[in-house]
Amino acid sequence: MVETGLAFLVATASGLLPVINIELYLLGAVVTVDDGALLAMALAAGVGQTLGKLPYYYVGRGTLALPWFQRRARTPGKWAARAEQWRARAEERPLWGMGLLGVSSLVSVPPFMVVAVLAGVVRIGPAWFCTITFLTRTARFLVVVLAPAWTLSLLP
Repeated sequence: MVETGLAFLVATASGLLPVINIELYLLGAVVTVDDGALLAMALAAGVGQTLGKLPYYYVGRGTLALPWFQRRARTPGKWAARAEQWRARAEERPLWGMGLLGVSSLVSVPPFMVVAVLAGVVRIGPAWFCTITFLTRTARFLVVVLAPAWTLSLLP
């Protein structure tokens, strides 16, 4: 139970601060806890990451104002041009935008923090954002914890 709560806290912090790596934390847990606890930790990490990315989503919607983000959005450059292309495509094709959100959440390409902001900009609904993020982040964390655990169980 304690490890599940810690996984939630670390995941929430890593969702807010990209320098904290929840995957490394979960990998460290593989050698110390059983498979049942790993499943609970992956689920808790999925919830934590979803909550941790919500502020970025709301910055994109304009609900939260961050001066550094607003300066960056106004500054012309490669990032602004690419974000504008993604925004236009996601507004034209909402399913493409949700697909981009899911892929980014699952594999972090393009960077999930940027796509979370984009999801707010193109007005993907908060329920869709949370559902897609939770499902894909949880799937990512299940792979992170179960693949090494299963590999370790095969060793003599």
